[in-house]
Amino acid sequence: MKENDKPVKVITYGTFDLLHEGHLRLLRRAKALGDHLIVGVTSDQFDANRGKLNVRDSLMVRISKVQATGLADEIIIEDYDGQKVNDIQQYGAAIFAIGSDWEGKFDYLADYCRVVYLERTAGVSSTQLRAETLGITRLGIAGTGSIADRFVAEALRVSGLELEAVAGSDPQQARTFAERNGIPRACADYGDLLATVDAVYLCGPNEQHFEQAKQALESGVHVLCEKPFTLSAEESCYLYALAEERGLVLLEAIKTAYCPGFIRLVALARSGVIGRIQCVDATFTKLALPGAPELAPPYGGSVTELASYPLLAISKILDCAPDTVSFDSFGLDEGVDGFTRISFRYPSAIASATVAIGAKSEGHLNISGTGGSIYVPAPWWKTTDVLVRFEDPSRNQELRFPYAGDGLRYEIAEFVSMIRDGRGASYKLRAKDSAFIAGIIGRFRGSGGRFDVVPGSVTVPLAAAG
Repeated sequence: MKENDKPVKVITYGTFDLLHEGHLRLLRRAKALGDHLIVGVTSDQFDANRGKLNVRDSLMVRISKVQATGLADEIIIEDYDGQKVNDIQQYGAAIFAIGSDWEGKFDYLADYCRVVYLERTAGVSSTQLRAETLGITRLGIAGTGSIADRFVAEALRVSGLELEAVAGSDPQQARTFAERNGIPRACADYGDLLATVDAVYLCGPNEQHFEQAKQALESGVHVLCEKPFTLSAEESCYLYALAEERGLVLLEAIKTAYCPGFIRLVALARSGVIGRIQCVDATFTKLALPGAPELAPPYGGSVTELASYPLLAISKILDCAPDTVSFDSFGLDEGVDGFTRISFRYPSAIASATVAIGAKSEGHLNISGTGGSIYVPAPWWKTTDVLVRFEDPSRNQELRFPYAGDGLRYEIAEFVSMIRDGRGASYKLRAKDSAFIAGIIGRFRGSGGRFDVVPGSVTVPLAAAG
């Protein structure tokens, strides 16, 4: 099979995770199209950058398995978007072959070679193999708000998870949500949902989180709970103790904690590269539309809705207990705080968290050290760009990190891997981080769960801060 006395080269690509019969059949069909088969295996970093999470086999293991088939004449590594165009030209490939599940996605390559979509093997996939060998977590969703729709889209990017059921306060909304998102079952109530699944994602009203998480853990169900996890440190500590007692996974869903850039940022700040940390300032604001849930008392307000993000940064970067915390706020006519600055004094540092739903400010994160500074521009909670600055500008660094999709896939992947591996805790968001965040929110809200709309300031000692 030659063209102009030259061997016909065929090129194909894939992750080839948990190599199975479907992969082998695709490789055989691709090889039969020509004389020389080039196989591109995606790198771990490329998979992570494009949001394909929970790949089980490492790159070297995947390459070794492809080599062992004896079907590949040449193996290359795919490491960046657009590489296929360059590879086809560099290696002189006459045919690009890929599975039919990608039908139409690579038609643009027809400018460089012939494009062939190969019929994939029905009923054989890496997802199915993971289910058979590692188990699939059946997950239910408690809540049908906008965050739930975003969660579904992100969950599809994570291996080892199956969306099984949904429940909400309105049964008809739950049925509509299930139909819209292809979820098999809409449950009549929350108890019915818990009886159906292995794990639950809680994304309903803030005031329901504690009781719903408690009921799920008592029912033997793993819990991924939206922020704010609870509204007091005591409730947070109670739930983590219950999860440990029952051998279950309990995780707070603050997506920033799990994204690659934030994890690297915390490590960088804690490494001493900018010296001893003297100050952390984090801001998160948005303008709430009239009638938005975050404007509704008694559980709305800027601190309840938004403070989890800057408080996470302060907890992870300073990693010690503050001596005092103070609050300065302006209230809104709706009876919730519209703008709040939370100030902390630590033994050797200070920090501030600024949140607002009634005013807009630049959402940045700044870390000041005795030897330099780290600046993360808005939106810092996605942590894609990190600027490290020194007195000597020749030492300055600009770092960039991936942030795929809406970011929820990172927390979902951590949750699923914890269940799979039997890990009861995650260093990315620890029980003490959740307790600190809930404690500050609880202290601000006060025992009555209300906020006085009159601007005010109060300083409380560490013991009272939770």
